Amino acid sequence: MFFVREQISDSVEVKVEIHDDNVFCSCPGCGCEVGVDLSELLSDGDCDLYGTAVYCYKCSKREGYL
Repeated sequence: MFFVREQISDSVEVKVEIHDDNVFCSCPGCGCEVGVDLSELLSDGDCDLYGTAVYCYKCSKREGYL
């Protein structure tokens, strides 16, 4: 099980399991929320989450990725 953990205060910590339907990022083009399929993103074996950006459909078309 993979999860993210965030310490909100000294007495409150949030831990959320990562699943295929609860991973999102902000589109670097317009800032809208984009759902991310981590299995697809990591499938080529050459990916690092820190340096990876996922564009929304509209910005992908504008940038020529589609």
